[in-house]
Amino acid sequence: MTEDTKIQTPGNVTPVVPHWRREIKPVESSQLEVNISVTDLYTIGIGPSSSHTVGPMRAAKRFVDLLSGKNILEKTYRVIVELYGSLALTGHGHGTDLAIMLGLSGERPSKVVPESIPLTLENIRQQKRLNLLGLKLIEFHEEEHLLFLKDKMLPEHSNGMRFYAFDSDGNQIATKDYFSVGGGYVVTHDEGDRAETKGHNISLPHPFTSADELLAIGKETGLSIAEIMLENESCWREETETLEFVDSVADAMINCIQRGCETEGILPGGLDVKRRAPSLYSELMANPERASRDPLTVLDWVNLYALAVNEENAAGGRVVTAPTNGAAGVIPAVLKYYQRFCIGATQEGTRNFLLTAAAIGSIYKKRASISAAEMGCQGEVGVACSMAAGALTAVLGGTNEQVENAAEIGMEHNLGLTCDPIGGLVQIPCIERNTMGAMKAINAARLALSGDGQHVVSLDEVIETMRQTGLDMLSKYKETSQGGLAVNVVEC
Repeated sequence: MTEDTKIQTPGNVTPVVPHWRREIKPVESSQLEVNISVTDLYTIGIGPSSSHTVGPMRAAKRFVDLLSGKNILEKTYRVIVELYGSLALTGHGHGTDLAIMLGLSGERPSKVVPESIPLTLENIRQQKRLNLLGLKLIEFHEEEHLLFLKDKMLPEHSNGMRFYAFDSDGNQIATKDYFSVGGGYVVTHDEGDRAETKGHNISLPHPFTSADELLAIGKETGLSIAEIMLENESCWREETETLEFVDSVADAMINCIQRGCETEGILPGGLDVKRRAPSLYSELMANPERASRDPLTVLDWVNLYALAVNEENAAGGRVVTAPTNGAAGVIPAVLKYYQRFCIGATQEGTRNFLLTAAAIGSIYKKRASISAAEMGCQGEVGVACSMAAGALTAVLGGTNEQVENAAEIGMEHNLGLTCDPIGGLVQIPCIERNTMGAMKAINAARLALSGDGQHVVSLDEVIETMRQTGLDMLSKYKETSQGGLAVNVVEC
């Protein structure tokens, strides 16, 4: 039996504290010191995966930028890319191959036009040539120069990439390792933190590395979580710029929902998954009186919103990484639910929703991970559910304590969620899983709002539990398609 810890309390009473209430294991200080902005939690890019598509595209672009910066781009005769771990195992289904080729060509996730991608890839594959940064044409034979090393893994992270550049004599003139650590973030050996985040050494007016610290700031200042996040953002840019960014994220989310509702067809990849959002949308629009007979019709709308986004993501369309692409439908679905079905919804409420969600997401990023390759799907859909639950609670009038409670509930009931996509595609069970994450978020908010914010398990404790669960989880359940549904369902 585990020995219990005693603590002193007023009146000289020394109650026994169960082992599960002990102090959480500290996170490495270098990880906590990273300042995470709202622009880190939301990025507008393309599907189907933030870690397997967005991250590799950024890494490839950074490598050719490195060649250019060292004035060796013109000398480059051949580029070879090696993919390791989860990137190698599920990269084909997640679009890692196309992401690498696009990145080497100079494309960025936020700027690439989804409709132009098929023609670009067709030209590279047919001509067996690739134009580095659009400036240097080289031979590129995909089967020889883009290698999926499925039986190897770099020790630093399961999403590893190694880039090489050679001159015409076969001499290696540059090499670099990159790691896609979730949410589109890319790090290297010589970076103590994410290269995508700027201003690490700045001093925030309200620094926080945990939910407990965030709540303490709220009590001391009287500020809401959204207000705390907004004031912190002032260290990077003017408030008007931050609000413009948040508005652009909200617009991109809603536009993605609309495109998903209107676009019919079969999703790419070979599973022949039919888009369901258009037919559900048509049915709901054709029967407006349905809600009067069935009060649960609102759930059909929430399902629709999540389906629409994740079908767009699976098709490689324009989506918002929130905080990942695999979980891109949860926050937009709950946000749209707030805008359409909650009395008193405003633009300010939408902004507060996204700012609150970002504050919660930043704690997960600092104290654990949002990478399915590290945490399983609890680190993607689970985190998105937690973020959305807290955000909805905030805009429905909840206190900071109720927000923290909702976020905790959202994760607590996603603990242990595996990532085992069939065929390595972000389709089954990923698309439906986003609908369930959105539903859990709404219910978590309602549960929290019915209480006073006091609860047994804290958000910090559930985040640490998620981290430990992720470490204990077998690798075959962490975005490798080597276990679970991926091996127990016969592909058609």
